[in-house]
Amino acid sequence: MKTILKYARPYLKRILLGLSIKTVSTLMDLLIPWMLAKIIDDVIPTGNINMIFLWGAGMILCSILCLAGNVTANRMASSVARDTTGTLRRDLFIKISYLSNTDVDKFTVPTLISRMTTDTYAVHQVVGMIQRLGVRAPLLLIGGICVTLFLDPVLTLAMIAILPIAAVIMVVITKLGVRLYKNIQHSNDDMVRVVRENATGARVIKALSKSEYEKTRFEKVNSELTGKEKKTAAIMAVVNPSMSFLMNAGFVVVILMGAYRVNAGTSEIGTVIAFMSYFNIILNALMSITRMFTITSKATASAERINEVLETASERNIPKDGYTSGKPDPDAPHIEFKNVSFSYNNSKFLIDNISFSIPRHSTVGIIAATGAGKSTIAHLMMRFYDIKSGEILIGGQNIYDMPLIDLRSRFGVVFQNDTLFKNTIIENIRLGRDIDMVQIQNAVSHAQADTFVEEAGGYDAAVAIKGMNLSGGQKQRLLISRALSGNPEILILDDASSALDYKTDARLRACLNSSYKESTKIIITQRISSIMNADCILVLDAGRILGRGTHEELMKTCAIYREISASQLGGVSNASA
Repeated sequence: MKTILKYARPYLKRILLGLSIKTVSTLMDLLIPWMLAKIIDDVIPTGNINMIFLWGAGMILCSILCLAGNVTANRMASSVARDTTGTLRRDLFIKISYLSNTDVDKFTVPTLISRMTTDTYAVHQVVGMIQRLGVRAPLLLIGGICVTLFLDPVLTLAMIAILPIAAVIMVVITKLGVRLYKNIQHSNDDMVRVVRENATGARVIKALSKSEYEKTRFEKVNSELTGKEKKTAAIMAVVNPSMSFLMNAGFVVVILMGAYRVNAGTSEIGTVIAFMSYFNIILNALMSITRMFTITSKATASAERINEVLETASERNIPKDGYTSGKPDPDAPHIEFKNVSFSYNNSKFLIDNISFSIPRHSTVGIIAATGAGKSTIAHLMMRFYDIKSGEILIGGQNIYDMPLIDLRSRFGVVFQNDTLFKNTIIENIRLGRDIDMVQIQNAVSHAQADTFVEEAGGYDAAVAIKGMNLSGGQKQRLLISRALSGNPEILILDDASSALDYKTDARLRACLNSSYKESTKIIITQRISSIMNADCILVLDAGRILGRGTHEELMKTCAIYREISASQLGGVSNASA
């Protein structure tokens, strides 16, 4: 609940004003039964019609004040809940945006989506309900008991005897509810993951005729979630019937005792009628408190899940003590790996003690089979993951001594399965950066994308979610345009031309060589034709470098490279690029 209180604190004045209005309207509500008892027992026996109308007008006035106060206070409560949750969502989104890849892998994308949506909605509910009922329900409960003590202490004591039992039930169920709702949220994460995978992989599922298999997989997670929801609902459902039974039992006792006391002359009819009204008020207040405990249990579980993300260190805060102010060494290699090792989640090393250097303005190709660690090298350069041992230097500086924004601003990157956003072509290229139109047009031309951009309707043409309205080759050219538009110091193309035909790929490489001579280019690929003319080619296998050199050198010294060349180029060692 500390998280909820932290985000509600900026709206404290609005909350206090709303609670004050709610207090006044609740007091008006409490006055009405007392005034009714006064009219029946004291005013009607006098036969004074004017006094009856006067007290009746007082009851109407109290009702109007109660209605107006509740409506106003509820509207204020809703606005506070809206603003509190809006701020929480904003901070949670920013935090998620700056989580390291390691932390994203730990949480997983489906659970981050669930925490951003389902959990924040639970917080929204509890913030609004606490303001609407947090004062009204306890005040009606306590105020009702106080007024009934004044009206008839004996009947009141009979009524409040059940309250300790009700309190014990609520505390026990609430503690159990937090754990149960947390389990539900974990299962909901699993369901979101399966739905997300099915939505993004719909084409593959249909192509392989695996719809029935996916239905079965969904049924499994859905049944698990439904079972937990059923169990939780069954346990939490004990609260309302228990409270109703206790209060109705007390109500029966009060009516019987009231009848005996009126018959004995120790109480009056108006008092008993008022007492019954107050008993209903107390019953409803107790039920409202019960609902608050139920929703608070769910919100507490959600707040804990949200807080786990908020308390995770952001990438931009690492390291916290600042950075060294060293300057690049012009004589040092542009990029250098020194005995670098890395593994995901402490598993077997994916990159195992590799060392290499890349001179400035050079073109380096990296080729290997799938899963050999090609893309991981690019991720490590940009510090998406932290290495286990060794050093990575850029311009002679350790990347751990460089601010992340400075490090990553040096790169222009196209990753495997990179993302296009639902926006226009120009905004997908610019992506919020300060890049002028001339740079964008040049990048589009160099990426061989100018023809299709014109055919699509120009730079303001719409791009669908994930570029679903574009072909694979069009997507790749648009992504390459994005990478080139910032005139990067280091350009990384990770399998960025796999969907391009050989002719377009050759034109692209020619433009890179002629127009981006000042950039250091790293081309990660499985296609030898894309890197044949590179200054140096690295051949990876199982996280180790098995060969390095030019195409001609590797054809003589590296058996794996010769095998790849034979399979792709028919054994021709000097195929034309």
